[in-house]
Amino acid sequence: MWYFLRWIVRLDKFISYTLDVSRVDAKKIIKSKDVKVNGEIITDSGFNVNIEKDEVTYLEEKLVYEEFIYLMLNKPKGYVSATIDFEKTVLDLVNEYKKYNLGIVGRLDKDSEGLILLTNDGKLNHQLTNPKKDIYKKYYVEVEGKFTDLDILKFKEGIMIIDVDGSNYLTKEAILEIITDNSAYISISEGKFHQIKKMCAALGKSVTYLKRIQIGPLMLDPNLKVGEYRKLSTSELDLLISLTQSRWI
Repeated sequence: MWYFLRWIVRLDKFISYTLDVSRVDAKKIIKSKDVKVNGEIITDSGFNVNIEKDEVTYLEEKLVYEEFIYLMLNKPKGYVSATIDFEKTVLDLVNEYKKYNLGIVGRLDKDSEGLILLTNDGKLNHQLTNPKKDIYKKYYVEVEGKFTDLDILKFKEGIMIIDVDGSNYLTKEAILEIITDNSAYISISEGKFHQIKKMCAALGKSVTYLKRIQIGPLMLDPNLKVGEYRKLSTSELDLLISLTQSRWI
C-alpha cells in the first residue's frame, strides 16, 4: 500500500536525496552526463522521474529513492527517546538513516526497553500518536510487590496519577494481564509521562523492568536483539495504516 508516496520528483531532487549531496552539486552531477534514466543519459535537472517505475543510475549504479523510511527499533536501556539531546539518543543507533530526519513514534523512558518506531512520515507519526485514536501499546512489566485480581479491576476503571503539571489525572481504561505475582502485561491507549510506573506506584508497586512489546497490532520482532533495528515490511506497514484509515479519506 504505497499509494501515499509522491510518485514524481525532479531529477536534481532525486540525485540530491539519494546521494546525500546539495541540490547545487546534484545539478553538477547531472551535467557531467553520468546520470541515466531508463538507460538514457539525462542532463536536464528538471527532468521528472517516476520513482515507482523509472530506473535511475549514477556511474552505472542503480539509485533507490525512498521518500519515507519506517524502522522498527528494539531500544536498549540508557538511550533517550529524543532527536537531539546531550545524552545518547535512539537516533544514535540508526546513524545510516540520520539524513532522513526521522521522528520518534512512541517514546520510551531512558531506563526502558523495547519497541520504538522511527519514521520521516509525519502524517503517519501524528496519527499513531493522536490520543483520539486510542491505539493501545502493550508492555511487559516486572515490579517489586504483588499483582492481584483487584489490580485488574483498578486498571480497567482508571487510576489517579499526578500529571507533569502537578494536577490529578484519571487514566483511561487499561488492561492488566497477570503472568506471575510480580510480572504482567499492561496495555494502555495513552502515553502520559512515566504513566505505567505511576499507575503501578499508585497501587503500591515499584516497576523494576519495563519493555514495550507491541503498538496496536504491530509486535516487536522477537529476532531483533536489543539495540538492533530493521525496516518494516509492507505487511507491517499496512497494519499501522489500517489503524489510521481516516487519514486517507
